[in-house]
Amino acid sequence: MLTGTPFIPETISVHLGNPASPAENITVSFPEYIKNVASSEIYPTWPESALRANIYAIVTFALNRIYTEWYRSRGYDFDITSSTQYDQKFIYGREIFQNISYLTDELFNDYIRRINNIEPLFTSFCNGTTSTCNGLSQWGTVSLANQGLTPYEILQNYYGENIEIVNNAPVRTSYPSYPGIVLRLGSGGNAVRSLQVFLNRISTNFPAIPKIPVVDGRFDDATQAAVREFQRIFNLQQTGSVDEATWYRIIFIYASVKRVAELNSEGIRTEDIEILYTEDLKIGMQSNEVSNLQYYLAVIGAYYDAVVPVEITGYFGEKTERSVKSFQKVFGLPQTGEVDRATRIDLYRAYQGIVDSVPPTYTAVALYPGVILREGVTDNNVRIIQEYLSFINRTYNNIPAVNATGYFGPLTKQSVMAFQRQFGIPPTGVVAGVTWDKIAEVYSDLRYGSDKRPYQNPGYIITG
Repeated sequence: MLTGTPFIPETISVHLGNPASPAENITVSFPEYIKNVASSEIYPTWPESALRANIYAIVTFALNRIYTEWYRSRGYDFDITSSTQYDQKFIYGREIFQNISYLTDELFNDYIRRINNIEPLFTSFCNGTTSTCNGLSQWGTVSLANQGLTPYEILQNYYGENIEIVNNAPVRTSYPSYPGIVLRLGSGGNAVRSLQVFLNRISTNFPAIPKIPVVDGRFDDATQAAVREFQRIFNLQQTGSVDEATWYRIIFIYASVKRVAELNSEGIRTEDIEILYTEDLKIGMQSNEVSNLQYYLAVIGAYYDAVVPVEITGYFGEKTERSVKSFQKVFGLPQTGEVDRATRIDLYRAYQGIVDSVPPTYTAVALYPGVILREGVTDNNVRIIQEYLSFINRTYNNIPAVNATGYFGPLTKQSVMAFQRQFGIPPTGVVAGVTWDKIAEVYSDLRYGSDKRPYQNPGYIITG
């Protein structure tokens, strides 16, 4: 969840013991969990202001564990434990007090955060009698409530003046933050941007990790270099790609250097979780991301007869919806025609599987990497386009040849614009899915002949 705005999970997975113990994991609804903890931690006879303040703290503590993926980033398969040595008291199957149940139904989707921060505050607490801590005193809340303090004033007394209560946070299904696919050179999207944010902050504490100059959701050479150095420092295989193990190690280190699971957290700001791309794509949308979607569907449709290929237009119309539904049917997903997280993950997996498995005979022309190339970018994909354009120049003299440097400078932009004008594409000078596909098609036709076009296995030709 570090990759977005906090929300209330529908369920929470509780380990019934210490983290390393061979205890059972159970999954319960989030409100049920809060009711159980509150009934185990505090007394129903306390003043209502004290009860409310404690429930706020209990909710927020649990959300902090989920938001930081505190245990999952450490390799565990649960969200929180039942041990008060580590977390909050949870007694599976216990009786729930009626007034606590009513209050929890009202408060379970409210949480505490620092003003100007995003993450749920690490609301540490203790009973205040047999144990004390840097946080809320449960019995102390009773004294403050009896003095007439409101729940918010009680919380300010322990957590400081600069807190606020977020009311009515949305309830959603919780997914692991790992995007479900290996992020590598050429990948793009919100997960890559989050990765770049994480690595740049980690590099402040580990300066050997190079800063990524442009945080734009494109997995470029600079991002790969930062990943490799991170992997070297933390004894991971130095692939330069981000698999699940590397992702969660990055999450763990990021949360540690930011102290997100501490009361004095550095804090996560709105700009840290900026969303670049819409999560759900649906009919009526028009964007470069839709173009990328259509490209992936076209490639997949060449290998799966039941997946309807679609023209790359950038507009999500009825034909694209039909293609998405056909993909969802083949891959056992609900046939909504909309591209949600689950569809996106399977789409990328299918596409990457094709890229990785196509025999060398059919990979003389590179598939579109899913990133947008424009002036100022340095990337190996730029080098590929430069090589293709220079070869095309032998036949189309009006399209300037450029040196294959990997840097997208003014001359490369001029060459791209000349190509776009030649083949009826808006001359933006930017290489996205449509332009890449057309350059690759023309290059393949000129170099290998019309019987050996790109994506020819098993026979569908993708055109711009």
